[in-house]
This record gives sequence, structure tokens and C-alpha cells, in this order.
Amino acid sequence: MDIQPNVLFTFLVGFIAFFTLVHIRRRNSFLSQLRGPESPSFWIGNEGDIHHQNEVGDREFKWIHQFGSAWRRRGCLGEDRLMVADPKALHYILHTSGYNFYKRIDLLKMTEMLIGNGLSATHGEVHDRQRKIIAPTFFASRLKVFVPVFQDAASKLVQKWKDELVTSDSSEQALINITGWISRTTLDIIGQAGFDFHFGSLDNAETKVTKMYANLFIDSTLYPSPLNLVFKSTWRYMPEFLLRYVRYLPTREYRRFRTYLDNVREISADIIEKSAAKGDGTDMMSALLRTNASADPKNRLTHDEIIDQLSALLLAGHDTTANTLTWFFWEMARHPESQERVREEIAAVYERTNKAELSVADLDSMPYTEAALKESMRLNPIVWMLGRVASRDDVIPLAFPITTTSGEQVSSIPVKKGTAIDLAIHVYQRLPEVWGEDAEEWNPDRFLNAENSKQTSVGIYGNLLNFSGGLQGCMGWRFAVLEMLVIIATVLKHFELELPSGGGKEVQICRKPSVMMMPMAEGQIGAWMGLVLKPLD
Repeated sequence: MDIQPNVLFTFLVGFIAFFTLVHIRRRNSFLSQLRGPESPSFWIGNEGDIHHQNEVGDREFKWIHQFGSAWRRRGCLGEDRLMVADPKALHYILHTSGYNFYKRIDLLKMTEMLIGNGLSATHGEVHDRQRKIIAPTFFASRLKVFVPVFQDAASKLVQKWKDELVTSDSSEQALINITGWISRTTLDIIGQAGFDFHFGSLDNAETKVTKMYANLFIDSTLYPSPLNLVFKSTWRYMPEFLLRYVRYLPTREYRRFRTYLDNVREISADIIEKSAAKGDGTDMMSALLRTNASADPKNRLTHDEIIDQLSALLLAGHDTTANTLTWFFWEMARHPESQERVREEIAAVYERTNKAELSVADLDSMPYTEAALKESMRLNPIVWMLGRVASRDDVIPLAFPITTTSGEQVSSIPVKKGTAIDLAIHVYQRLPEVWGEDAEEWNPDRFLNAENSKQTSVGIYGNLLNFSGGLQGCMGWRFAVLEMLVIIATVLKHFELELPSGGGKEVQICRKPSVMMMPMAEGQIGAWMGLVLKPLD
């Protein structure tokens, strides 16, 4: 679609209006009294420090040691922004006053471009209405029917890796980029469990969806241009009608997202039609359609909203889970003693039950395996930052006092309506005050010995924010955890994992700061997590 000259003119007017407004907003702001990093640029502020860093946390891990658990940073065009990693502040923003801190408009619109009007792209009353309809789909009592689906896909993955060993130079071990394989596995699982749809990803079937997912976030969101950063910072001051045109911009980010959503909507419409005709399916979409049909007519999801829920389920039930597992297996390879301890626990459960497939109760009886999963999630949060904006003047409390530029210690931060706030998940999950002095180190036992009563309640799972928390926490977290435990148990039952080496040196995996934290390595194209697999059979 071509953008008309009058639309471009409106963009320019909106930009100028924003430029004026941002100067007005900077006056008399308490944020100016907070300490924070120097801004290297008026135009993009510290946005470049965050979005162009080599690895997630290179900058922020230093800032927290300098400024404490909350600090000021500059956004584009000199705007003051608040960045928080303090647990009490996070609890207040996500739980206590969750609907008073909306998702930031730039992030909300980018999510909307990716999944349409699905749950993750809404807030306020619309979010609340959609959430109530969708919630029964994820009731814990329903999850046991999906365990065989998890097991079938995990077993197929193991066989595919064994086949790779047969065709490699050595049948004793092989270097495999597990990123793509894990992604194919979780895509097949969400297709089957979510919509009773067979993607055939592990069988190398090529569909529109599998093609579109390849390096989606790396191609579209890794290292955005300075111009795009400035442009997105103006969205909060643009009228809604104007923002509808943004998805048609011809740059890489918008083009990839537009193509993805258009194709997913086309596929979704066909899947939903088949689910409605079937009526009694056990998959999530069938359950959602039944719940929606029995709801009060004024609260029901519209046909378009249902289509976009499928897109949201595909993304949340596929990419985030796959990346979380990828980082977990990397941690297992880095810590062979933990890997062996997990494997021994898994073997004990199989021996005790004498079953080929594990039940939900069996999976719940592996405390160290689950602790290791939590520890990997703590150190490697896939969604590493969330964005919120204050919908009113407010005061955010702090668990750990910070020092202002004048030397005063404060235990709360007043914020004005419209203040942009970054929730630094990756920093919170390494706070020594929360996780202990060894917060930077690998130690799954912290979750076995945790005194939860002493922690401020922040996240859904292990008090982590990988599934977010509060009013907009992920409803599918139990599904994801069970799925990951099944895949972990199946893979580690059959394989030993080791780190690769190049010329006698460990290959450096980088935690790249796209919208999702992606693994990449020098000399490799796209997402890459190469591990050496040794069969145990």
C-alpha cells in the first residue's frame, strides 16, 4: 500500500507537536532529580545504549551498581524515562495498580502489528473482557490431556536428532544447532494442542507459518535504526487513525510484521471454521469457542478477536517456549554437574513409575529439574523488558531506597501522568537483595531453599517475571512449564549435552537484544545455539 503525501505531512505535523510537548513535559519532573546514565545523544538518548548493546544487560547491569534499583534515563528527544528493577515498585506497577499503568503505546502498537487485537495487544476493559473469556481454556484440570501431545513431539525430536547422528561424521556425537529444532517442536505442539492442526514442522513440511517464523524477531527488531527509534517515540502523541498507517511502512520491521499477521489471519480463519464445525474438540481453540458461545452476548469475543487470539497463541505458545528451552539446554551444557543431577532425577522417576510416558503428577515430582528450569529462566529471560506508562499522577514505592542527585535518600518515586517506565526484568532477576549474593551465578538450589515469605510477590512462577505478573500475567504459564518439563525429561534421558569448541576454545554465544533475547554466534547466520549431542542409548 502506498502512503499518500497528506499522510506523510500529518506524520511531520505530529513529529513537531511531539517535539514541543516533550520540552513541556520535562519541566518540574521529579525524575530529573534521580541519578542516571549520561545521555550520549539528544535525538535518541540512552535508547542506543539499550537497543544497540552487544548483549542484553551490558549497560543495565552496570547502571544498577551505580544508581540502585531505580534510575532515570533519557528517551528520544530528551524525554525523561524511569527504569525500575525494584521488587516493590514492580509489584505496585503490575499488581496493585496494574490497570493504572498501561502498556506503552509504541510497544502496544508493535504487538498489535504482530498479533492483531489478541489479548497481549489490549489493556483496560478490553483486556479484562478478553481475559475472562480465555481463562477457562488454561484451567489446570484441562492440561493433562495435552501431556501425550508434548510427549509425542518430544519423542519425535529425539528421533530426528538420532537421525542427524547417523548422517554425521561420527555416530558418537554431533554438533547440532538446537534453536531451529526446538522451535519446530514447540510449533508442532501448539498446532496440535492449540488448534488440532498439524504443521509437520519436525517432518520438514514447509508452510506459510514455518517460513514466516524463520528469524522473525532478528530480522525485524534487532538493532533498530536511530530514525526508527525516534519515530516510535512520537507515537504516543499521534491520533489513532494515523497509527493505522504505520504497519504499511516499507522498512524491514513493519514489512515482516505485516506479512506475518496477514498470513496468520488467513490460516486462522480456516482453522477456526474447522474447529467450530467439529464442536467437541479437546484443543484450546475448540474450548475457547465453546466458552465464548456460552458467555453473555455483550462480553463475547468478536470473530476478528477470536482470529487474533490464534495468532497470540501461536506466538506465546511457540517462540517464547522454544527460546526458553534453548537457553535451558545451553545452561545444562555449561553446568555438567547440574545436567547429571537432573538426569538422575528423571531416571529415578521413570524407574519408579515404570512408564514410557510421564503424567502431570510425575512431572511435579522432579523438584531439582524444575529448580534448574527456574534458574535458567532467571538468568535468561526471553522477554527481558516491559514498557508501561502512568495513566495518572502516582507515587511508586521502593523496597530499597535510592539516592537522588542531591544526596537525599528516597523510598518512593512520584511520577506524573504520561511518564514512560521501563520494567527491567533481566536486572530484577539478578538483584543480590532478592536472590542472594550469588545472584550472578548458576545455583538451582536457591529455588529449593527459597524463603518465599521474605520476597515481595512479583512474578507468577518462582517469583520470576518471565511470564510477567499481576493483572496481565500469562495465563498459559502452566501449559508452558509442563511442555518444557516433558521435553527436558525426554531429551536428557537420551542425550548428554556439551558446549562446542572452535580451535580448542568455547564458541561464544551472545544474548542478542531483539524484542526476544536471541542466541547468536559469530560466523553463524540468524539464531544459533550449537551444542554437541552424545547419545546415551
